[in-house]
Amino acid sequence: MKILAVGRNYIDHAKELNNPVPSTPVIFMKPDTAVLKDNKDFYYPEFSNDIHYEVEVVIRICNEGKHIAPKFAHKYYDAVGLGIDFTARDIQSQHKDKGLPWELAKSFDHSAVISPLLPKEEFADLKDLSFSLQKNGNTVQSGNTKDMIFDFDTLLVFISQYITLRKGDLIYTGTPVGVGAIAIGDKFEGFIGARSMFTCYIK
Repeated sequence: MKILAVGRNYIDHAKELNNPVPSTPVIFMKPDTAVLKDNKDFYYPEFSNDIHYEVEVVIRICNEGKHIAPKFAHKYYDAVGLGIDFTARDIQSQHKDKGLPWELAKSFDHSAVISPLLPKEEFADLKDLSFSLQKNGNTVQSGNTKDMIFDFDTLLVFISQYITLRKGDLIYTGTPVGVGAIAIGDKFEGFIGARSMFTCYIK
């Protein structure tokens, strides 16, 4: 299983980080050791002083696919969940300034919170899916998949031109505006619509 993640997939989020709005998807990867599931606690790592939360809708690949045709893309994912892409913003900034890859800022252990994955048929319209993140009971991020620059199918078509997708792979599809720093003692809770999908305490 691999994790593919999408950067800058919501215009307002790209702008809040002073990044250009992309014309093609921005893709990076996390290893399987990044997964943090079952509402487990996240322990603040010693190598960073500026970890940020980024809530994202996650889709699960159900068939192996390479060079997926647009008309068949919807057949390659079967479940939807919610996650957090934890980012060491200080490390990311240092690496961006030097033109270096983001891996150390994005791919560290337990940097990918994941909720249970629900059959996509449980959702009325995947192109109009509202989701949000609460920090200590206050909503800090709120988004809707209708505002994505590149929708689920477009992402699968693009990624599969370069990387073969396999059953069980996860795609983190980008975060809306409102990212911010975490602190020890914080409680995060993610929602799709009104349904609570996960909780995560920062230790």
